[in-house]
Amino acid sequence: MPLHQLAVTPADVSGERLGLVLNAPAPAPLATCSLQHPDGGALALGVLGASHVVAVEHAKGRFSEQVSCTARGHGVDLPGRADAPGYRLRSRTETHDEASFRRLAGELREQCARQPGWLGGTFPGDDAALTALAAEPGVAAVRSVKMRWIGHRIHADAELDVDPAISLTEAHRIAHEAEHTLTHAVPKLSSALIHAYPATGTH
Repeated sequence: MPLHQLAVTPADVSGERLGLVLNAPAPAPLATCSLQHPDGGALALGVLGASHVVAVEHAKGRFSEQVSCTARGHGVDLPGRADAPGYRLRSRTETHDEASFRRLAGELREQCARQPGWLGGTFPGDDAALTALAAEPGVAAVRSVKMRWIGHRIHADAELDVDPAISLTEAHRIAHEAEHTLTHAVPKLSSALIHAYPATGTH
């Protein structure tokens, strides 16, 4: 199955934070697909959460491409174009409203589930959860979001970072508002437990 359920906590990544690195060691992919060339050599596709890695093995050597937010620490911001011997990249960043983004994501998941040679991954729960929490006023960062099915309904547990200077009462208010936002953003979510912690800069 080319569409994999990724058993990891999702991370909300903006397209503007993506970078490109070529021929560098890549983290272990969460899901892979290998394609063999009849004349020798192989192409390995890997999913890195919301990003990807591609590796080519052939008689003349090895080549790899990684597009991810962590790649910015090793390579460069994702360029509009990049060229290297035997390699050409063209990229662009598009902005969508929530409805069109959900529609596009659904179309890609459907294609990935049906088409051989495609590779993709989905996170547990709903793809709107992390975005909804990160956009909540007063939330400095989202430490984690875990979602699980209980019967035909979803339950969520989330940990948020808030300003350490605010009062405990204000932190509870932010957590309560975040819970309200989440239950309206995620279909079939029946309950959510939200924890708010002082931001320490280590998460």
